[in-house]
Amino acid sequence: MSVVLVTGGAGYVGSHAAYELAEAGHDVVIYDDLSAGHLAAVDRLRQTFPGGRVTFVRGDVADGAAVLRALRESRASAVMHFAARLLVAESVAQPLVYYRANVTGTLTLLSAMAEAGVTRFVFSSTCATFGEPVAVPIDETHPQRPVNAYGETKLAVERALPHVERATGMRWVALRYFNAAGAHASGVIGEDHAPEAHLIPRAIAAARGAESLAVFGDDYPTPDGTCIRDYVHVTDLARAHVAALGRLDAGGASAAYNLGSGQGASVRQVIDCVSRVTGREVAFTVEPRRDGDPAALVASSALAREALQWTPRFESLEAIVQTAWVWHERHPFGYRTPGSA
Repeated sequence: MSVVLVTGGAGYVGSHAAYELAEAGHDVVIYDDLSAGHLAAVDRLRQTFPGGRVTFVRGDVADGAAVLRALRESRASAVMHFAARLLVAESVAQPLVYYRANVTGTLTLLSAMAEAGVTRFVFSSTCATFGEPVAVPIDETHPQRPVNAYGETKLAVERALPHVERATGMRWVALRYFNAAGAHASGVIGEDHAPEAHLIPRAIAAARGAESLAVFGDDYPTPDGTCIRDYVHVTDLARAHVAALGRLDAGGASAAYNLGSGQGASVRQVIDCVSRVTGREVAFTVEPRRDGDPAALVASSALAREALQWTPRFESLEAIVQTAWVWHERHPFGYRTPGSA
């Protein structure tokens, strides 16, 4: 098995990918500046996989010298890249911050990989590269016309990758996933953002007595007026990343794949599901729409299912919400302890 450098591996999806990589027998080097990730998540991974299977390097992907040093010292043969900013509304308000982090940072990482001779790259992309859908479900042939800076920055990297491959021989897989949700079934790792922007944990927090959930818009052209999204379990996403690396290991060609459940759920349907799973009411208020939010995003993952031999194991929204609920009940403060920052 290989050594894989996982940027942003202390974060939500990155930590779950690190778990699946280690479980598959890879040695994992988590490279994270901890601006959004959690050292506690890294510690739990190291405890779960002892013997040096998971190691940690604190660093910023924008620091080319540090990335190059980490690649060379670890003798990594592949990189999974999760380190990025990912809030749509924030990207609309602060586009320059997003271009610096998501584009300049990624190009710095790719330059270090080229210098170190690392030729396999799995990129965490997003359905936000598609913008307003012209057809649903969205497959890989759908036009990519982002409506926010977050989607534009991810698309900029996708467009750079074929050029990098032609110049350096670096093969890549870009995984455009839809809405990551849930937590690891073991309870070892889960979702902990500050502030939390994802719908399911915000709905769970409201069910547990926190402030009312803000629903942004109830006048979309959808059956109940609220946005529709495709929720895919974070462990299923992590498994797809490992499968993508396996495809590259086997000599597979570079490609981009959409990852989702293929089923859409509206905000109101998610609220109802959280209420059923928790047995508690989810208090919510309706607020104005947010800029850059498409009405409906649902994936066609047929290509990934065929090429990566990938099938989501958490097929229902209830199953996804259940894992999230267990995580938040067991870890009411996330990775933090009461009174900590």
